[in-house]
Amino acid sequence: MKKTIIFVAQLLILVTLPLMLAACAPGSDIEVNVPATTLQLTTPGPNPLVNEANDDGRLAGAAQGLWHGLIAPVTLVGSFFNPALEMYEVHNNGREYNLGFLVGVALVFLLLGLIGGRWR
Repeated sequence: MKKTIIFVAQLLILVTLPLMLAACAPGSDIEVNVPATTLQLTTPGPNPLVNEANDDGRLAGAAQGLWHGLIAPVTLVGSFFNPALEMYEVHNNGREYNLGFLVGVALVFLLLGLIGGRWR
């Protein structure tokens, strides 16, 4: 009985997860209307500063993306107090920076999950 419940849960996840991810694909727009409120959910657009160096002539790559992803929780909190502090470098080389940033953020959550699992 327990194996059947686990199998059904896994099957449900395998069916719904691709549908949820496809709903978040670029170019999809969702508009939610609530009385006296309108919220339009859109996907992020292209970065006009990709492959353009900053004032110092630097272009962020995968290593900087990884670092910015690792320190993202700290910069998020800092950005609440300092409006000039940003989490994401817009002067980047595109896919490599984005991959590094995503891996860095994933590592933060992985480490937090491992630490939290040891305390239980």
